[in-house]
Amino acid sequence: MPETLTKILDKVNSPKDLKVLNINELNDLAQEMRELIIKKVNTTGGHFGPNLGIVEATIALHYVFNSPKDKIVFDVSHQCYPHKILTGRKEGFTDKDSYLKYTGYTAPEESAHDLFKVGHTSTSISLATGLAKGRDLLGEKENIIALIGDGSLTGGEALEGLNNAAVLNSNIIIVLNDNDMSIAENQGGICNMLTELRECCGEVKNNFFEALGFEYHYVDNGNNISSLIETFSRVKDTDHPVLVHIHTIKGKGFKPAEENKEPFHWILPETLDHLNEPAALQGESYESLTKDYLLKKVSEGEPIAAINAATPGVFGWNKEFRDKMGSHYIDVGIAEQQAVAMASGIAKRGGKPILGIMSSFVQRTYDQLSQDLALNNTPATLLIFWGGISSADATHLCTFDIPLISNIPNIVYLAPTCKEEYLKMLDWSVNQNSCSVAIRVPMNISYSGTVDSTDYSILNKYKTVNSGKDIAIIAVGSFFEQGKKLADYIKSKLNINPTLINPCFISGLDKELLNGLKDNHRVVITLEDGELSGGFGEKIASYYGSSEMKVLNYGSQKEFTDRVPLDELYKRYRLLPEMICEDIEKVI
Repeated sequence: MPETLTKILDKVNSPKDLKVLNINELNDLAQEMRELIIKKVNTTGGHFGPNLGIVEATIALHYVFNSPKDKIVFDVSHQCYPHKILTGRKEGFTDKDSYLKYTGYTAPEESAHDLFKVGHTSTSISLATGLAKGRDLLGEKENIIALIGDGSLTGGEALEGLNNAAVLNSNIIIVLNDNDMSIAENQGGICNMLTELRECCGEVKNNFFEALGFEYHYVDNGNNISSLIETFSRVKDTDHPVLVHIHTIKGKGFKPAEENKEPFHWILPETLDHLNEPAALQGESYESLTKDYLLKKVSEGEPIAAINAATPGVFGWNKEFRDKMGSHYIDVGIAEQQAVAMASGIAKRGGKPILGIMSSFVQRTYDQLSQDLALNNTPATLLIFWGGISSADATHLCTFDIPLISNIPNIVYLAPTCKEEYLKMLDWSVNQNSCSVAIRVPMNISYSGTVDSTDYSILNKYKTVNSGKDIAIIAVGSFFEQGKKLADYIKSKLNINPTLINPCFISGLDKELLNGLKDNHRVVITLEDGELSGGFGEKIASYYGSSEMKVLNYGSQKEFTDRVPLDELYKRYRLLPEMICEDIEKVI
C-alpha cells in the first residue's frame, strides 16, 4: 500500500494539540488517521469497520472535552484505534515495527486516557454511571462520557445502565454511535426504534430516551466534525443526563467496507490485498458440518432454531446460510442471556434450539445457564466455539468455559475429538429430552475414519483408546491429539506403553474406569485445553485423593494473559511432551 502522509498528525501528540487546529486541518487529520488505520489493520488484522466509522467523532470528542480529566468510556473498545492515535500512541500506527506495541482494546496500563480494560459489549454506560457517582461523592466536576454503539445497545447491561444513568441528576453524557449495524445486521425492537429516529432526524413523538429522562440531541451526519463539535460543545459541563445520538457510516472512507459492512467488521492480515481475487475454496470444518446438519434438519421438517447473539461469523453462519434457514434462524442481538433463556423456552415448548456461542462470551450467560436452563433441565443444545488456550487479547480469552459450564448441575458437557464424534453427539443432543447439553466444538477438524456408535445417553462413559499400564493419559476433546503425541513420546522415552483415554464427557466421572486404573497404573495424566482451576483434571485428582494414585494435571493457569504467543504459553504450562515426561519421571 502507498506511504501515508501525516502532515497534520505530526503536530498532534496529545488531545490538547487538536484545540489549535482549524476545521480544515481537523478534516485533513481525519483523512490521515483513516489511511493509517487502513494500512495498519491490513497488516496486523483487527477491527476495521468500527474504527473507520468513529474517526470524526473521536476527533470531536477530544477537541471539545479535556481528557483525561474528562473521562471517556468506550464500549467494547473495538473502536478505540483513533483514540489511541490521538492520545500519545500514534507510533503504533505510523511505525510498522510498533504495530503490535499496543493492544486492540483500551488499556489503562498504556495511557491515562484509557479508563478500563474492556472487550465485551454493553458495559460503557454502567461503568460511566459508577464514575459519575464516584465523582459526585468526591464533590468533583469533570464530564463523564460513555460511547456506545447501536448494536451494543441491544445488550441487557446497556439498558440497565440507561435506566440508572437517567436518574443520576448530574453530569453524564452518553454518545450513541448509530451506524445501523452490529457485527451483522441489527435485530429487534431497539433497531426499529433507532431507525425511526434516524428517518425523522430525531423528531418523533415517542422518543424512548426522552421518556427515560435524558436530554436528547441528534446529529444526522455523525462523520461531520463541525456538527459534532457544535453538539458536544452544547452539552459539555451539563448538570443532568444527556444522550447524543450520532448517525455514522461503518467502514467510512473505504468503499468496500461501506457497501458490505459485515465481512469488514474485523479482518485478517492482507485481506485488502486480495479483494479482487476469487474466494478460496474452503475445506470441511466444524462450522460447515454444523451448517449442513442444521439445514438438513430444517428440510426434514424438524422444529430447529439456530440461535446466536450477534456473532454469526464465529460459527460461519453467513448471510446465505441465514437466508436458507429463514424463520429457523434467530439473532437476539448482543444478548447472550436472552439467547440462553430463549433456548430454554423453545425447548420447553417442544422445539429444538441450538445455540452457538463463543467461549469468551459464555461467562455473560452464567445465571441463565444455571437458573433458566439447568435448574429447569430443559433439553437445549449449546455449541461452544473457540474454546482453548490462545494468544488472544486478555478481553477475549477462551479458557474459562470448562470450569464454568461443567460445574453447573444438569448440564452434560461433551468434548468431541473428531468429526464422527461431533456429529454423533450433536444428533444425540438434538433428539434427546432428558438434559441440557453443551458441546465444546474443536477448532481444527480431525477424523477417526470409523462410524461412532457410542450411546451418549449412557452418561460419563469414557473411551479407552489404548490399553497399557503404569501411566494413563486422559486427554479431553481438542487436546486428544496432544494426548496421542504424549503417549508416543512416553513409549520412546520411558519404554512404557501408556493407557490413552478419550473421556468424551467433561462434566462427569467414569468411576468404574477410574477405579479399574488402580490395578496396574501408578500415574494418571490429564490434559485439557483450558483453565485447570475448577476444571476437568481437578475432578480426577480429587477422586483419587485418598488413594495411592499420582495425578498430574495439565492445562492453563488461572490468569489473564494478553497476546502471549501460544508456544510460550505451552512452555509456561509445561504442556510439551518432553516437559510432561520429565514430571512423570520425578513421581515414578
